[in-house]
Amino acid sequence: MYARPMMAALPLRPTVNNGTVLPKKGSGTLPSPSGSRRDAPAPATKSTVKRTSSSEHVGPQGRKESAGDARGNRTRAGSTGSNSSGKKASESKLKEPVFNAGMRRVTHCKEEGYVKMYLKGRPITMYMPKDLVDTYSLEAKAELPPKKLKLDWVYGYRGRDCRSNLYLLPTGETVYFIASVVVLYNVDEQLQRHYTGHTDDIKCLAVHPDKITIATGQVAGTSSDGKQLAPHVRIWDSVSLNTLHVLGTGFFDRALVCLAFAKSNGGSSLCVVDDSNDHVLSVWDWQREERLAEVKCSNESVFAADFHPTDANIIVTCGKSHLYFWTLERGTLVKKQGLFEKQEKPKFVLCVTFSENGDAITGDSSGNILVWGKGTNRISHAIQGAHEGSIFALCMLRNGTLVSGGKDRRLVSWDGNYQQIQAIEVPELYGPVRTVAEGRGESVLIGTTRNYVLQGSLDGEFIPITQTHTDELWGLAIHPLKHHFLTCGHDKHVCLWDSVSHQPIWTKTMEDAVQSSGFHPSGAVVAIGTQTGRWLVLDTETKDLVTVHTDGNEQLSVMRFSPDGNFLAIGSHDNYIYIYAVAENGKKYSRVGKCSGHSSFITHLDWSVDSQYLVSNSGDYEILYWIPSVCKQVVSVETTRDIPWATYTCTLGFHVFGLWPDGSDGTDINAVCRSHEGRLLVTGDDFGKVHLFAFPCSQFRAPSHIYGGHSSHVTNVTFLFDDSHLVSTGGKDMSIMQWRVV
Repeated sequence: MYARPMMAALPLRPTVNNGTVLPKKGSGTLPSPSGSRRDAPAPATKSTVKRTSSSEHVGPQGRKESAGDARGNRTRAGSTGSNSSGKKASESKLKEPVFNAGMRRVTHCKEEGYVKMYLKGRPITMYMPKDLVDTYSLEAKAELPPKKLKLDWVYGYRGRDCRSNLYLLPTGETVYFIASVVVLYNVDEQLQRHYTGHTDDIKCLAVHPDKITIATGQVAGTSSDGKQLAPHVRIWDSVSLNTLHVLGTGFFDRALVCLAFAKSNGGSSLCVVDDSNDHVLSVWDWQREERLAEVKCSNESVFAADFHPTDANIIVTCGKSHLYFWTLERGTLVKKQGLFEKQEKPKFVLCVTFSENGDAITGDSSGNILVWGKGTNRISHAIQGAHEGSIFALCMLRNGTLVSGGKDRRLVSWDGNYQQIQAIEVPELYGPVRTVAEGRGESVLIGTTRNYVLQGSLDGEFIPITQTHTDELWGLAIHPLKHHFLTCGHDKHVCLWDSVSHQPIWTKTMEDAVQSSGFHPSGAVVAIGTQTGRWLVLDTETKDLVTVHTDGNEQLSVMRFSPDGNFLAIGSHDNYIYIYAVAENGKKYSRVGKCSGHSSFITHLDWSVDSQYLVSNSGDYEILYWIPSVCKQVVSVETTRDIPWATYTCTLGFHVFGLWPDGSDGTDINAVCRSHEGRLLVTGDDFGKVHLFAFPCSQFRAPSHIYGGHSSHVTNVTFLFDDSHLVSTGGKDMSIMQWRVV
């Protein structure tokens, strides 16, 4: 494709250096650590300053590499090998009829009708359609998109590694969190509201005795411009969703792990434990935003902290090999250790609650429940072997019944004399009990380590009210005819969701970690790509296996059927695109061959509207074009520049290059999708943000509406078939977010 312009430019290249001697900051090839994001802009500015001197020194080296390029007949977007990925902005300034809009990263060649963009020093040449060549201007200002997004539904709950993060409010809303969103979910009315004040992962939550005010604590994060976001506590009103106070910015370290409001002094104190090495325990007058006291709590993990129910000067903390009773005396926290005496000391004290008379009750990793006499640090009663293995949760119900839940998936209720009333087992599918909260009437709410929230009774009937994946989530596909979408992840689970009822239609467990998926245009089947080179096709209705094949032994990043349904293209991490002919409405597959030409892993694929062509992007920012029916590469620019594409999911190309932020390292946009009606473009990035642009997005630094909610990289984004909603998936935060297009 870029062959001809490249050759024409070759004689000029030796006189310009290949950036090899310039500061080698961004020169590591692919997936670069976030560090390079901050460095990226710097070398470019330096190289521009040094350009005259540097081009004198490195003639020979520059010459060798460009010749090697030509020899390896790389018909790619001028992206040289990894050894020369220093910034090449200087090169563009010296040669070529460049209409440079004073920008470092994008140049426009009017004669040839292309735009050249630099990512990590690599030039990417993108030809525009013929009819734009005369009118296109790089300086033209791009407009904001005609629509906006509103967060409509959040699928999932963070139970895997967080505790005491599930409560029922008097409004009938269940409150919990996932990623950087707090969800207030009214199950009866099937309505969700969302508190979105946080900028990164939420790790803890506390409800004030007034049952309206809520405190949530987040981890330290990084914003897209590389700035550190400090860990802090936000205190907000659950009715209006207004933020009332922000505490501890600059005081806390790493993250917040425990939060609790005092129960007796009108809830005016808040205790907080952070995740610093010393796990500092601090007490705050949150309304005045004043810190009343602080103390090093423990070098080891702290799992719970709570105020005594009737004395706001007593706090109990517990964690790895410790249980401490703290007393706040004139601005100092004084510690008494819990004495285990004859009782064997457990490795972990995992949870703490209080009885009506003020005794503290703990659950530990030995499966014992210990009762500590009010005001003492001694055991007054022990229930040995209450559970097999760790007790993760203790909840004191209004009627004085104690409920314990543990790793053994049992939920046990105890009377006031600590005699067992009954025990039930949570089905294995849902996993161990992580937290227990009192529901309405006789019901209880359970959060599990497999990220389920269950509603049920102590008699043993449970229904999941929310669920999500339990490991990194990448695969997302939309049904071509219904309001359904499919997600699949490294937890080996594939799940088909109904976006209207917000419920899973079915889930299926695979043998391998799953990476990618795509529906056949009929909607009858869906193709699933794994991390091992194996791929499967499932019947959408019955979830039965239709076929299974293996291509290569590396991860399959893209599964994409052609618009006419006659081909399936599979992009692999082994640098090949495998092509299959598809017959009988997606039931029969025969291999056509593989497209070979990329020198890095395949990241994205799009089919042309007529199903005759394929365009691909790779990890080293190449754009290649193919005739998939014969697995041949198309190098003629005149052929490729005017092809209308059925979808726009490739992150590189003339119609979308405006979405790249300044100084990007090329890995921080994970997914792109154009709306079916063609006026919107959405992206998911490494900073947990979903961006909405106008389409086409072919002006440098195009403006966008930006939406937070995910905390980890947004791995995938796609519009539902009728563009009414958009779905985004979070990688490490494992959440699925559904946005209304308004």
